[in-house]
Amino acid sequence: MVAAYEEQINNIRITQEVIHKWEWFLGFGITLTVLGIAAIVRSATAKVTSLRFLGWLMLFASTIDLVSALTLVKWAGFFLHLLLAIFFGVTGVMFLKSPAISAEAATLATSIFFLIAGLYQVVVAFWTHLPGFGWQVANGIITFILGGLLLVQWPVSGLLAVGLFVGIALISYGWTWIALALGLGKM
Repeated sequence: MVAAYEEQINNIRITQEVIHKWEWFLGFGITLTVLGIAAIVRSATAKVTSLRFLGWLMLFASTIDLVSALTLVKWAGFFLHLLLAIFFGVTGVMFLKSPAISAEAATLATSIFFLIAGLYQVVVAFWTHLPGFGWQVANGIITFILGGLLLVQWPVSGLLAVGLFVGIALISYGWTWIALALGLGKM
Protein backbone atom coordinates (compact mmCIF):
# COMPACT_ATOMS: atom_id res chain seq x y z
CA MET A 1 0.00 0.00 0.00
CA VAL A 2 2.86 2.39 0.84
CA ALA A 3 4.55 1.71 -2.51
CA ALA A 4 1.30 2.45 -4.38
CA TYR A 5 0.90 5.70 -2.43
CA GLU A 6 4.51 6.75 -3.15
CA GLU A 7 4.01 5.95 -6.86
CA GLN A 8 0.86 8.10 -6.89
CA ILE A 9 2.72 10.98 -5.21
CA ASN A 10 5.59 10.71 -7.73
CA ASN A 11 3.16 10.82 -10.65
CA ILE A 12 1.72 14.06 -9.30
CA ARG A 13 5.14 15.62 -8.78
CA ILE A 14 6.80 14.82 -12.08
CA THR A 15 4.29 14.48 -14.87
CA GLN A 16 5.19 13.99 -18.52
CA GLU A 17 4.10 17.61 -19.07
CA VAL A 18 6.73 18.79 -16.59
CA ILE A 19 9.42 16.54 -18.10
CA HIS A 20 8.68 17.79 -21.62
CA LYS A 21 9.04 21.42 -20.51
CA TRP A 22 12.53 21.00 -19.05
CA GLU A 23 13.95 23.51 -21.55
CA TRP A 24 11.55 26.14 -20.19
CA PHE A 25 12.87 25.49 -16.67
CA LEU A 26 16.43 25.82 -18.00
CA GLY A 27 15.60 29.17 -19.58
CA PHE A 28 13.93 30.29 -16.36
CA GLY A 29 17.04 29.35 -14.37
CA ILE A 30 19.39 31.12 -16.76
CA THR A 31 17.18 34.25 -16.71
CA LEU A 32 17.14 34.33 -12.91
CA THR A 33 20.92 33.86 -12.79
CA VAL A 34 21.41 36.79 -15.19
CA LEU A 35 19.00 38.91 -13.11
CA GLY A 36 21.02 38.04 -10.00
CA ILE A 37 24.26 39.11 -11.64
CA ALA A 38 22.60 42.37 -12.71
CA ALA A 39 21.37 42.98 -9.15
CA ILE A 40 24.88 42.49 -7.76
CA VAL A 41 26.42 44.78 -10.36
CA ARG A 42 23.84 47.49 -9.65
CA SER A 43 23.94 47.13 -5.85
CA ALA A 44 26.63 49.78 -5.42
CA THR A 45 24.76 52.57 -7.28
CA ALA A 46 22.65 55.35 -5.82
CA LYS A 47 19.90 54.47 -3.35
CA VAL A 48 16.81 55.50 -5.36
CA THR A 49 18.14 54.12 -8.64
CA SER A 50 19.02 50.82 -6.98
CA LEU A 51 15.61 50.45 -5.39
CA ARG A 52 13.87 51.11 -8.70
CA PHE A 53 16.17 48.72 -10.52
CA LEU A 54 15.72 46.01 -7.86
CA GLY A 55 11.97 46.63 -7.99
CA TRP A 56 11.90 45.97 -11.74
CA LEU A 57 14.10 42.88 -11.34
CA MET A 58 11.81 41.51 -8.65
CA LEU A 59 8.68 42.23 -10.72
CA PHE A 60 10.25 40.46 -13.69
CA ALA A 61 11.14 37.46 -11.51
CA SER A 62 7.59 37.56 -10.10
CA THR A 63 6.09 37.49 -13.58
CA ILE A 64 8.26 34.54 -14.61
CA ASP A 65 7.33 32.62 -11.45
CA LEU A 66 3.63 33.41 -11.89
CA VAL A 67 3.65 32.23 -15.53
CA SER A 68 5.49 29.09 -14.45
CA ALA A 69 2.95 28.43 -11.68
CA LEU A 70 -0.04 28.95 -13.98
CA THR A 71 1.49 26.86 -16.76
CA LEU A 72 1.99 23.82 -14.52
CA VAL A 73 -0.94 24.00 -12.09
CA LYS A 74 -0.97 20.23 -11.44
CA TRP A 75 2.68 20.16 -10.38
CA ALA A 76 3.57 19.89 -6.66
CA GLY A 77 5.76 23.00 -7.02
CA PHE A 78 2.71 25.13 -7.92
CA PHE A 79 2.30 26.70 -4.48
CA LEU A 80 6.03 27.40 -4.14
CA HIS A 81 5.97 29.27 -7.46
CA LEU A 82 2.83 31.12 -6.52
CA LEU A 83 4.14 32.12 -3.08
CA LEU A 84 7.50 33.27 -4.44
CA ALA A 85 5.77 35.18 -7.24
CA ILE A 86 3.69 37.01 -4.64
CA PHE A 87 6.74 37.74 -2.44
CA PHE A 88 8.81 38.99 -5.38
CA GLY A 89 5.88 41.02 -6.71
CA VAL A 90 4.96 42.71 -3.44
CA THR A 91 8.56 43.58 -2.67
CA GLY A 92 9.14 44.82 -6.23
CA VAL A 93 6.04 47.03 -6.14
CA MET A 94 7.14 48.41 -2.78
CA PHE A 95 10.53 49.36 -4.24
CA LEU A 96 8.94 50.94 -7.34
CA LYS A 97 6.11 52.77 -5.60
CA SER A 98 8.31 54.45 -3.00
CA PRO A 99 11.88 54.38 -4.24
CA ALA A 100 12.84 56.96 -1.64
CA ILE A 101 11.86 54.75 1.30
CA SER A 102 14.61 54.37 3.80
CA ALA A 103 17.20 51.70 3.21
CA GLU A 104 16.36 50.39 6.67
CA ALA A 105 12.74 49.61 5.72
CA ALA A 106 13.85 47.94 2.49
CA THR A 107 16.40 45.90 4.41
CA LEU A 108 13.86 44.78 7.00
CA ALA A 109 11.30 43.80 4.34
CA THR A 110 13.91 41.94 2.31
CA SER A 111 15.29 40.10 5.34
CA ILE A 112 11.81 38.88 6.31
CA PHE A 113 11.15 37.85 2.70
CA PHE A 114 14.42 35.87 2.60
CA LEU A 115 13.75 34.15 5.94
CA ILE A 116 10.25 33.01 4.93
CA ALA A 117 11.19 32.07 1.35
CA GLY A 118 14.33 30.19 2.45
CA LEU A 119 12.51 28.16 5.06
CA TYR A 120 9.70 27.37 2.64
CA GLN A 121 12.16 26.28 -0.08
CA VAL A 122 13.93 23.88 2.30
CA VAL A 123 10.66 22.35 3.50
CA VAL A 124 9.34 21.93 -0.06
CA ALA A 125 12.65 20.47 -1.26
CA PHE A 126 12.58 17.81 1.47
CA TRP A 127 8.90 17.14 0.81
CA THR A 128 9.12 16.77 -2.98
CA HIS A 129 12.63 15.31 -3.61
CA LEU A 130 12.64 16.53 -7.21
CA PRO A 131 15.69 16.23 -9.50
CA GLY A 132 18.35 18.67 -8.31
CA PHE A 133 17.18 18.14 -4.72
CA GLY A 134 20.54 19.13 -3.23
CA TRP A 135 20.55 22.45 -5.09
CA GLN A 136 17.01 23.14 -3.91
CA VAL A 137 17.99 22.57 -0.29
CA ALA A 138 21.16 24.64 -0.72
CA ASN A 139 19.16 27.46 -2.28
CA GLY A 140 16.74 27.49 0.65
CA ILE A 141 19.56 27.45 3.18
CA ILE A 142 21.46 30.23 1.39
CA THR A 143 18.32 32.36 1.15
CA PHE A 144 17.52 31.79 4.84
CA ILE A 145 21.08 32.64 5.92
CA LEU A 146 21.04 35.83 3.82
CA GLY A 147 17.79 36.85 5.51
CA GLY A 148 19.29 36.17 8.92
CA LEU A 149 22.42 38.16 8.12
CA LEU A 150 20.36 41.12 6.94
CA LEU A 151 18.15 40.98 10.02
CA VAL A 152 21.04 40.65 12.48
CA GLN A 153 22.81 43.66 10.97
CA TRP A 154 19.61 45.70 10.57
CA PRO A 155 19.37 48.71 10.29
CA VAL A 156 23.09 49.15 9.55
CA SER A 157 23.16 46.71 6.61
CA GLY A 158 21.42 49.26 4.35
CA LEU A 159 20.88 49.24 0.63
CA LEU A 160 24.21 47.86 -0.56
CA ALA A 161 23.59 44.63 1.35
CA VAL A 162 20.02 44.41 0.03
CA GLY A 163 21.12 44.63 -3.62
CA LEU A 164 23.99 42.23 -3.05
CA PHE A 165 21.83 39.71 -1.19
CA VAL A 166 18.95 39.93 -3.69
CA GLY A 167 21.52 39.21 -6.40
CA ILE A 168 22.95 36.23 -4.53
CA ALA A 169 19.46 34.87 -3.85
CA LEU A 170 18.45 35.22 -7.52
CA ILE A 171 21.64 33.46 -8.67
CA SER A 172 21.09 30.65 -6.17
CA TYR A 173 17.44 30.35 -7.23
CA GLY A 174 18.51 30.32 -10.90
CA TRP A 175 21.03 27.53 -10.32
CA THR A 176 18.31 25.54 -8.57
CA TRP A 177 16.12 25.75 -11.68
CA ILE A 178 19.03 24.87 -13.94
CA ALA A 179 19.73 21.76 -11.83
CA LEU A 180 16.05 20.77 -11.93
CA ALA A 181 15.91 21.30 -15.69
CA LEU A 182 19.03 19.23 -16.32
CA GLY A 183 17.65 16.47 -14.08
CA LEU A 184 14.34 16.48 -15.95
CA GLY A 185 16.17 16.51 -19.29
CA LYS A 186 17.78 13.19 -18.38
CA MET A 187 14.43 11.52 -17.66
